[in-house]
Amino acid sequence: MHRPLLALTAAVLGLVLGLTALPAHAADLTPLPTGTDVDYQLGGPVDRPAHVGIVVRDRTAAADPDRYNVCYVNGFQTQPDAKRFWRQRWNLVMKQDGRPVVDENWGEWLLDIATPAKRRRLAAIVGRWVDGCARDGFQAVEFDNLDSFTRSRGELARRDATAFARLLVRRTHAAGLAAGQKNLAGYDGTRIGFDFAVSESCAQYRECGRYVEDFGTQVLMVEYRRVDFRRACADHGATHAIVLRDLALRPGHRARYC
Repeated sequence: MHRPLLALTAAVLGLVLGLTALPAHAADLTPLPTGTDVDYQLGGPVDRPAHVGIVVRDRTAAADPDRYNVCYVNGFQTQPDAKRFWRQRWNLVMKQDGRPVVDENWGEWLLDIATPAKRRRLAAIVGRWVDGCARDGFQAVEFDNLDSFTRSRGELARRDATAFARLLVRRTHAAGLAAGQKNLAGYDGTRIGFDFAVSESCAQYRECGRYVEDFGTQVLMVEYRRVDFRRACADHGATHAIVLRDLALRPGHRARYC
C-alpha cells in the first residue's frame, strides 16, 4: 500500500476511534426517565407515590433505592450553613473591596471562579462532593447557580462560569453520573456536556421552551405558584416531569403533579 494511502487510512481509523471514544462515558450514564413524575426534596427526604420516579435531594441526604436520584450540589455559590468551611478557604470566595459578593436572595457567597487556577481548586472540592453522590447511590447531579456571574457585580463573566462548568461536567461523567444544568435559560449546556436541565419557575418567567429547545425531554420543571404550574402542565405536561412545590420545600408539603 502506498505511503499516502497508509497515512490516509491511519488518519481515518484514528478519527473513527476518536469519535467512538468521545461518548464512551454515555454507556455508563443513566438518563432521566421519562413518563414519570418528579419531586424536589431539598428541604428533606420524604416518600412519595409510586408514580414519582425521580427525586432531587441534597448531597447530604440519602438516595432513594427505588427511584432515580438527582444529587443537588451548589456548585457556584456557598450554602448558608457552610460559612465556616469557606472561611478556611477564604481566597476562593469572590470579593469586592475586600468583602464577599453575596447573592442577597439566599444569603450565599459567590465562589471565585475568575481564574483557571481557582477554578481547578474549586473543581477539586466540588468534585469530592460529586464522588460522594456517586458512592451514595445517586444517578445524576444538578449544579445550582450557573448564572452566579449575573450577580457578581461585574467580577465574573459568562466565560468564567462555562469554563468552570466544563470542569464539573467532566468530573461528574468520570464518576459515572449524568450532569444537570441549573439556571441560565437560553444557554445550551449540551455544548459543554450537560445531559439534562433542572428549571425552577420556568413557566413564571416564560423560559420553559428555551430549556426544552436545548434539552428536549431531559428537563425537570419545578413551579411554586399554581398559575405557573397550570401553564407548565398545559404546555409541557404530556412530555415532561413537572411538580408544584412550596418555596420552603418542606417535607410535609403536599406536592402536586400534572
